Amino acid sequence: MKIIIVDDHVLFREGLAAIVRSEPDIEVIGQAGTVQEAIEVVLDLKPDLVLMDFGLPDGNGAQATRAILNEYPACKIIFLTMSEEDESLFAAIRSGAKGYLLKNMRPAKLVSTLRSVQKGESALSRSMTLRLMEELARTKEPQRSDESNPTLTRRELEVLRELAAGGSNQEIAERLFISENTVKYHVHSILEKLNLSDRRDAAIYAREHRLLKPG
Repeated sequence: MKIIIVDDHVLFREGLAAIVRSEPDIEVIGQAGTVQEAIEVVLDLKPDLVLMDFGLPDGNGAQATRAILNEYPACKIIFLTMSEEDESLFAAIRSGAKGYLLKNMRPAKLVSTLRSVQKGESALSRSMTLRLMEELARTKEPQRSDESNPTLTRRELEVLRELAAGGSNQEIAERLFISENTVKYHVHSILEKLNLSDRRDAAIYAREHRLLKPG
């Protein structure tokens, strides 16, 4: 099994590579630390599997995953991350990933999971599986046509309100207790869903639809 490790922390990549290299049937053929590097390395080396972090300096792993699978659909991608945010999990699964694991798992479990995914299985930690099931149950509930706006998720509405109030990505991240990369992902999703060009258009949309922050 040929794999590539994508993570912006060099020490973590090297430590993970050392663990994986001890397995006779697994070979680490490349590493990357950004979205752009990940896309270039994966498309160049054509691995069987990619271990992908979610938060990266120039974007997030979901963006990298979509770009990679668009050009190389045979690749299997598993997220290995510290992010336990629901939005990160859902974005990863929507992007086409085969699994979402947390970095606190034991090395032996990770190795066995890599082999399972290579055989065609998916990989989700127990807590992530429960969250995904809860989200799927919620999406089956009837949509309401009130201010919650069925087009956007609850978190996207929160980001939109903060954006309309003039908040920067960093300020929004601090107020909502999420990462700046997650904010960037939500802003991109909001613009895409509402067919808007930029943050200014999003702020105008929020005012026109009375979605501004109260007070």
